[in-house]
Amino acid sequence: ILQALVFPPIEDPSCFWIAVKECAPGIVNERAYENLNTEMNQFYDNYKDSDEIKPEEIEKGQVYVVFSEELRCWCRALVQSVRCRGDGYQLGCFLVDHAKYYSVASENIRVLAKAFAKIPYRAKKCCLYCTKPLTLHIDFCENTCDKGLIFFFLFLLHLDATEVKATIQVVKDKVLEVFLFVTVRDEKVRFFYISNLVDELDRNKFSGPTFTESYCWPPVTSGYDIVAISHQGNDPLLYIPSVLTLLQLKSASQALPNTNGPLALILCPGWKKAQLVFDLLKRYGRCCRHLYPMLIILGQNKEAASQVEIRGCEVVVTTPYNLLRLLEHHTWLLCRLCHLVLDEIEVLFSDTTEQVFTILDCYKKAAAQPRGNLPHQIIAVGTQWNKHITPLMKEFMRDPYVVITVVEEAAIFGNVQQVKLWSAVTASICAGIAALQGCVTFPFVMQVLKSNSVVSLKKHKESKCNAKCVLDQWRRMHNSGTPAVLVLTDDCLPSLGITDATCVIHFSFPSPEVLGQRLQSTADSFCSDSSVDQEHTKAKSVILLTGSSSCHAPGVLRYLKHAEAEIPEELYDLTAKVLESEQDEKLSRPLCTSLKTFGICRNRTSCPDRHQINSSIDIAQNIILPLLIVHATNYFGRIVKKQKDQYTALAKEMSDYFKIPGRRIPVNAVEKSVFYGLWEGAICHRVQVVETPAKEEENTCKVTVKYIDEGRTSQVNSDQLLHLPVRFQSLPPQAVEIIVCRVKPIDNEVRWNPKVTDHIDHKIKGKLHHAKVVHTLGKTVWVDPMVGVTSLPGMKLWINEYNIRSEILSTGLGTDNPEHVAEIQKLCRQMPILDHAENMESTKEDTAVLEEAPDPQDTPIQENSAESLVSVFENNPLNELHFSCHPHIKWFQDNVTVTLKVQILRAADSKCKFSKEKVAFSAYSEGKFYVADLDLYQSIIAEKSKCVIKDTEAVVLLVKEKKGMWCKLLKNKNVHVSLDFEHWEESEDERPFTVGPPKLTCPPAGSEDWVESSEESDTDSDE
Repeated sequence: ILQALVFPPIEDPSCFWIAVKECAPGIVNERAYENLNTEMNQFYDNYKDSDEIKPEEIEKGQVYVVFSEELRCWCRALVQSVRCRGDGYQLGCFLVDHAKYYSVASENIRVLAKAFAKIPYRAKKCCLYCTKPLTLHIDFCENTCDKGLIFFFLFLLHLDATEVKATIQVVKDKVLEVFLFVTVRDEKVRFFYISNLVDELDRNKFSGPTFTESYCWPPVTSGYDIVAISHQGNDPLLYIPSVLTLLQLKSASQALPNTNGPLALILCPGWKKAQLVFDLLKRYGRCCRHLYPMLIILGQNKEAASQVEIRGCEVVVTTPYNLLRLLEHHTWLLCRLCHLVLDEIEVLFSDTTEQVFTILDCYKKAAAQPRGNLPHQIIAVGTQWNKHITPLMKEFMRDPYVVITVVEEAAIFGNVQQVKLWSAVTASICAGIAALQGCVTFPFVMQVLKSNSVVSLKKHKESKCNAKCVLDQWRRMHNSGTPAVLVLTDDCLPSLGITDATCVIHFSFPSPEVLGQRLQSTADSFCSDSSVDQEHTKAKSVILLTGSSSCHAPGVLRYLKHAEAEIPEELYDLTAKVLESEQDEKLSRPLCTSLKTFGICRNRTSCPDRHQINSSIDIAQNIILPLLIVHATNYFGRIVKKQKDQYTALAKEMSDYFKIPGRRIPVNAVEKSVFYGLWEGAICHRVQVVETPAKEEENTCKVTVKYIDEGRTSQVNSDQLLHLPVRFQSLPPQAVEIIVCRVKPIDNEVRWNPKVTDHIDHKIKGKLHHAKVVHTLGKTVWVDPMVGVTSLPGMKLWINEYNIRSEILSTGLGTDNPEHVAEIQKLCRQMPILDHAENMESTKEDTAVLEEAPDPQDTPIQENSAESLVSVFENNPLNELHFSCHPHIKWFQDNVTVTLKVQILRAADSKCKFSKEKVAFSAYSEGKFYVADLDLYQSIIAEKSKCVIKDTEAVVLLVKEKKGMWCKLLKNKNVHVSLDFEHWEESEDERPFTVGPPKLTCPPAGSEDWVESSEESDTDSDE
């Protein structure tokens, strides 16, 4: 290994120059070159007649001697170019002993004496051995991405390197292919590793460092703290290559305490991002020394955290919640930590602020322990600035690099003051730019400025004045202190390149890209200290909003919230109207999956799906049979009848029909949305084509079909599809969606960990389940609980094996979601409740019997009983499922009226419909939907009957059509209806028996029937 000096400039890792500084066989040492330099200076300085040693003719490619003003000495120079000028020639030379390019006049060149030509040139052209740059065939001057890799290479060699050594591997065409060993902070880095990393990046279609990566990699590799905000801030490659390079330094780990614990910790906002980072570390870590990375995703079970072993692992990838659980049992975990990466910093700080700062405090305390001169680095990357980044930089970082390549985010960091106006421009703004999206409002704006005596300039694409003329006028006015406003359109702003404006006036709110372009014009006024209040900053951004710009209101509101600016109430009102209108436009879209599954959608503004009820789509369904597991709490299945199931009969009929091969007629031309038959084994499925190839090149092609009675999709060959007789298409598609309630992923995750889904999938397949439906909407049913059961042979008895919700919670990766059902019912208040009740009446024969579905937490059915049966096979009959709660009702009467007291607290959205022999009551109370659909024993006068809502109950007064006492209230029994004994009074005239004291015989518990009888009476209590 030879000690070397690397000469600037470095073109790229495949073209650089070195000088060997050590003595070695076949290598001329540095002392010989020093002597050569001394002798050449003496010879050419003291030669009396310089014309004698001037060349008669200068040839390109020959070596001469020139005097370097920079080096102050005579140097051997290879002439590379000759340019003619008026008084002679200008020569482009390369100084072969100093690896410098030099331009010299022909009269200052000398002939190289033979004595000075014997020693080989000191500068040796080199390239890294086994290195092939990603885009070597592209002109580096025109490809800015590749400059990042050059900058990265140069940065290591010149900003941090204290020593460089090389080993010569191969000599090809006078170019040395070498391994470089660079000493960085007393540790040697082998550049052969970097070449391997580049090759690995190339194999994975990495196109080269981006603009942001070009600025981030060098400081990260050098161990500096850094905050990087970029549109690509969620890409782990923003830091992974440089972190892997940094971890090749072994000296840091060797000086650390001799305990377990990682050198680098990467915090991600969720398990899915953590999995991605872990996979990338394994992929690109193959080309370096073993780092043994670990992905740690724990449940809430304490045993799981205590059983984690971190031995030999140098990189840990996890989430804030999981790390804190780990620290409870492994307090030493951070004692060796040198590098902390915060991935998607804006998400971490918005969702887990407290947890992240707790971790930062732990890291700060661990780093404060005596550990020698070891690195202490924090890398924070993201797509948006966050207010918590400021305390991160001040309290936990040391002189960090701040790289922000998104101008609108840089404006927030630079504390550009955000001002909102609902009126015209005032004259108090100086050195400002008024930005418009088009020329239509130009006359109006110019008139406003003129009427306020404001000096103004204008520039738009139709104006005759060129950009240079406008810019010169702007500079003159700006330098003289004359207040001026430049009115222009967005397409003219880039050509001017203005950065010294103190104010930007937005006459319309633009896209994020154009907004950044506008704010760039105030870049000179950006404050480098993000902690300074906006009131004390020079730059201002004024947004003018009127009713005509309402479509921009949501975007303006989001940006102002992000900038923590003061927001007027008018903007909130305008945004609410716009969002409501946008939701109306989404009525044909499916109901949001996140809203259904967890009761909440975190990003309604960008979510493409519907977040409100569409009564034409969301119609209640009946009993269901789950057949497809989507994830831990989401399944698909079909509707099943209790007694005679129509689909079961249809499936048997289809199987019998298609058993005969002659009836399996293939489809010639496949059409989208059409129903077909699909014969698989001995079963025929009804399928619908949902996607076909754009162009059929062959007779047979792959098509995507949906199994309309199961809910799953699949790709099949078009020739597998069979003509489906019309009689098999009459039954509507049977697939429905099933969602288990009151459980969600831990740590505010929005997706279930695959471990939970796999566990539930394995648990429920092939087993029967009982379930209680707490709500239905469209083809979606919400169940709670859902219990796996086993039937005893020969007995009508079921044994409960497990509760799905409890199974999910037992994994430690799920947690309680008590607001789930309440949020769904709150959403459903938008749907007309009376129509819902009427729908139940009209489809009574086809639906399950309505019974009460009380809070699962307050009823024994949650663990030990079941109301309905849900099976993963299609031929198992089910009991009823329930989709609403029935309130408790007490009643009493007199000769004229019947009074119903509906036990319901603080009823909301209540409705009561009267007909001659029927009362339909519905209302919401404490997040639950209550329905009472009562068929009366006798007739009433609907017009005179009424309902009064009180705080603790609803009182319904029914006026009898015929006076007299009713022997019972309802035609059929209802366990939720009973007599109100507190208000029951009996007159002597109405007693059926006058001899002896009367005796009240109560019906069975929960019955609505009542009779009076003597002890001798054998009257049936049910009549």
